[in-house]
Amino acid sequence: MTASPPPTPPFRDPRLPFAKRVDDLLSRLTRDEKVSFLHQFAPAVERLGVAAFRTGQEALHGVAWMGPATVFPQAVGLGATWNPELVRRVGEAVSREVRAMRARDERVGLNVWSPTVNLLRHPLWGRNEEGYSEDPLLTSAIATAYTRGLRGDHPVYWRTAPVLKHWLAHNNETGRDVTSSSVRPRVLHEYDLRAFRATVEAGAVAGVMPAYNLVNGRPNHVSPHLREHLRTWTDQELLVCSDAGAPSNLVDSEHYFDTHEEATAAALVAGVDSFTDHGTDGSPIAARVRGALERGLLSEADVDTAVRRQLSVRFRLGEFDPDDDPHAHSGAFDTPEHRELAREAAEQAVVLLRNDGVLPLAPDTRLAVVGLLADECKLDWYSGTLIHRSTPLEGLYERFGAERVRFAEGVDRVRLRTSAGTFLHVPPAPEAPDPARGAQGALDPALLAGRTDLPPLTTDAVGTEFALVDWGDGVLTLRAPDGRYLSVAEDGYVRASADQPGGWVVQETFRLERRGEHGTGHLLRHLGTGRPVSVAADGVKVAARTPETAETAETTEPAETAETPDTAGPAGTAETAEVFEVVVAEHGTDAMRRAAADADVVLVVAGNDPHIRGRETEDRTTLRLPAHQERLLEAARAANPRTVLVLVSAYPYAFAPGRLAAALWTAHGGQAAGTALARVLAGDVAPAGRLPQTWYADDADLPDLLDYDVIGGRQTYRYFEGTPLFPFGHGLSYVPFGYADLVTAVADGALHVFFTLTNAGDTTADEVAQLYTRAVEPSVPRPRRELLAHRRVTLAPGETRRLEFAVPLRAFAFWDVARGDWRLEPGRYDVLVGASSEDVRLRATVTLDGEPAAPRPVLRRGLSAADFDEHGGAALVDRTKAAGDAVTPASGGTAELLYRACDFGTGVRTVRLELAGGAGTVELSAGGARATVESPGTPGPYDYTTVEAPLPVAGGTHDLRVTLRGPLRLAHVGFSG
Repeated sequence: MTASPPPTPPFRDPRLPFAKRVDDLLSRLTRDEKVSFLHQFAPAVERLGVAAFRTGQEALHGVAWMGPATVFPQAVGLGATWNPELVRRVGEAVSREVRAMRARDERVGLNVWSPTVNLLRHPLWGRNEEGYSEDPLLTSAIATAYTRGLRGDHPVYWRTAPVLKHWLAHNNETGRDVTSSSVRPRVLHEYDLRAFRATVEAGAVAGVMPAYNLVNGRPNHVSPHLREHLRTWTDQELLVCSDAGAPSNLVDSEHYFDTHEEATAAALVAGVDSFTDHGTDGSPIAARVRGALERGLLSEADVDTAVRRQLSVRFRLGEFDPDDDPHAHSGAFDTPEHRELAREAAEQAVVLLRNDGVLPLAPDTRLAVVGLLADECKLDWYSGTLIHRSTPLEGLYERFGAERVRFAEGVDRVRLRTSAGTFLHVPPAPEAPDPARGAQGALDPALLAGRTDLPPLTTDAVGTEFALVDWGDGVLTLRAPDGRYLSVAEDGYVRASADQPGGWVVQETFRLERRGEHGTGHLLRHLGTGRPVSVAADGVKVAARTPETAETAETTEPAETAETPDTAGPAGTAETAEVFEVVVAEHGTDAMRRAAADADVVLVVAGNDPHIRGRETEDRTTLRLPAHQERLLEAARAANPRTVLVLVSAYPYAFAPGRLAAALWTAHGGQAAGTALARVLAGDVAPAGRLPQTWYADDADLPDLLDYDVIGGRQTYRYFEGTPLFPFGHGLSYVPFGYADLVTAVADGALHVFFTLTNAGDTTADEVAQLYTRAVEPSVPRPRRELLAHRRVTLAPGETRRLEFAVPLRAFAFWDVARGDWRLEPGRYDVLVGASSEDVRLRATVTLDGEPAAPRPVLRRGLSAADFDEHGGAALVDRTKAAGDAVTPASGGTAELLYRACDFGTGVRTVRLELAGGAGTVELSAGGARATVESPGTPGPYDYTTVEAPLPVAGGTHDLRVTLRGPLRLAHVGFSG
């Protein structure tokens, strides 16, 4: 007799609901197996036939890090399209490439860590390129579209599982793992949570990633908001994946917990389900979890909860139903459709900032194309490797003909003379493959090593002429004639070896530091290692750390050094820093003038390299263009007033647009950037991109980078009261559009807005119609403009279309701190329709019913200190390590708090304060009564004590003013009669 096959376990039965199958599989796992699943790299369980699984595949604007893939415009560029349907198609293409690449490389993961929904609150944030907009509504619209494309449209199975980054209030790279964002309740609900919430509620999100920073003194990886807000927005299981190394930061850099067992337990209980730490080695995390279980800091049920969430995602991805997974063979890679979509996205991302009529360019225009980005197609940290490449210069050659285009990069060409009179020389390289950085793919590209197969630089009597590019603040790159950049590998030698600057620690940047006050000599300091360059018999290298180099460094200007450990190897033992003289063979402005001599129009292509001076780990310091680019632009304008500035950048700049014939901006546009830009300049496509964030005119307009109070700090277009360089939503067209016939109506819980839009030009073009509101007489500070809806519309010449927007009335509500909930304030609201936040074409005023304000019931509930209406000098901190907020003076100084309309009933006699932290005083006043309370201080910041004092306030409703002095923390204010 033949033995019967073993019965199929329930977790393998596709007829059962996912929840039952997850429970069955979970019950079959041992405790150690479940613990091992908590790491990013979950191992296989061979006895059950369960494969290994990893969380995390970067896919911000194409599949990143895993080799060649279609590269779409940067996220901020996708945001500039204001076109959710286009972005959904991009997300779908990316997800199909993920599936296709996984079919041939199992390292490619299906749990994609994209998109980034952090709001672009501050334009100096180093990671500005990763977000979509400063506005939560536009951000959520674009993010929702991208996640829907990534997820796919099958009702059961997901093509990929998107994870939103980075939860929460994360807009600074400076001290990003130790700084705390002070976020008051109104800002939390009206701004920072909104983009996450709308995207999660749309149903195509598998999870979120907490950010490195702290919010209100508490690390995001132990945030109570994960439980209190995120998980209430959907019935689906959400997988919360830590950022890389962040679990260890809880102890090592943030010092929030004393032991890693405590930290890991707290993060797991707070809602972190997958720990990205220690690379592919899961043993440290497993040991910490086991230690926490043994100490009673965790229960096995806590572990089960996290593993259940991971398994839920794996079931949705079809891992356990290979025969039923509709996406198993849906991959598509580098198809004609994807290439066309990359071009279309790049075209739609171009924003025309200014135009005096020079654009579009006539077909017979003679062009001078200058600038260090004119012949570049730059990638960023989250890009794939280019399969196709189109630079602005190549696009213009193709569109106008090479005979009508003259090019000058506009950078200085220099030789570097040593103290011995010789020059730095790039020796011939042996015949060898010259792969692009990351072309083979890497799970962690930060670990990619520099090339050591090429000979190091030497010196000779003639030397090599280098292109010296100044990226601002004295940060330089040096490029050899063959296009390779000088770089330093682990052995410390300097080689012409890099196809582009890049890497987690960029090894291709240098600084020339004048030696002494009046000398002509310079040290050439390598910024990746912080060491000056030296010349030795066996080649050019960075100097070792010796007394000689230390003494030399003390006589020079300070150098910018990386925040990471020195990576240079033991290059010699007693090298001294070489002193170089910079010999200029040609000034970039001279080359520009030659190119511009006979040109009808000069195009200056300026901007940034996404790996230098403004990137992950490094914020910018100014809105200004690098000085070299400013000089080049001014020289071009002087040579030819018909000068057009083309900005290719990951963030806004400040410049003088009135002195230019035209100006455009595009983010780094991916593989088709050059073709797209040329088509827009030629008028083959009318530009219709719109700015997704405010472009400020000057650094003085910016708040402090760490000021997260967009309301009190009057930040973003919603609150900014100055005159921007270009406003949010700005973007011109070659075609005039007419707005007319505005009608509004309130019905069925929504404001319905109707108007007509007409193409008054002679070519087909897109227009982005934008709808804003403004509360006319608000009782609290409200936005001066707030985006309610938008639509990108394609109209033929002469075509008129009637547009309708239905805006839920809840969109007009604000977070009422007095009641701890949303409230629609009754009254008049302006309805503003136009082409940008400032270009309003139609206007109406509607009166909305709502809920009137109610005084705070302070006798019954008291006051949570964080629920102030207005403040000055206050910072929010953690009331306990698990939950709650308290208020303290920023930097231990003085804080002023105002609580409006407090109902004291028939009157009170006593005030009770919950205080912790250092000694200080609390001054209170209400209804003419005053009190000063001395706080003696407590042993620790979480050891609260209650202090009472007389405060005879007469009955009725009064404002309460509180002044805090000293390093104390106020959590709650109570009253008794």
